[in-house]
Amino acid sequence: MPLSPATLHILLALAYRLGPGTLYDNLQKLMDRGLVKEGKGRAGREDPPRRYYRLTDFGRRVLSADLVRLKSVLREARLHLRAAESGKAS
Repeated sequence: MPLSPATLHILLALAYRLGPGTLYDNLQKLMDRGLVKEGKGRAGREDPPRRYYRLTDFGRRVLSADLVRLKSVLREARLHLRAAESGKAS
């Protein structure tokens, strides 16, 4: 049962249980760093007053670089686990 990307993101978002203060404080920090910008709602929709946030190009590059870093961390952890398992088998 691999999860779809949307399902994975929803489950992760729910797992963190961010309160509004934490969420908006961190969004402000991300905006201050140029990673996120406040955007407009969907064209042609009459939504109640809401704030919409979007990644900036810079934010997308930073996210991409951090995903590469995390892949490297996972790869290194797997290597250590395999080495430890090999040591137990001897």
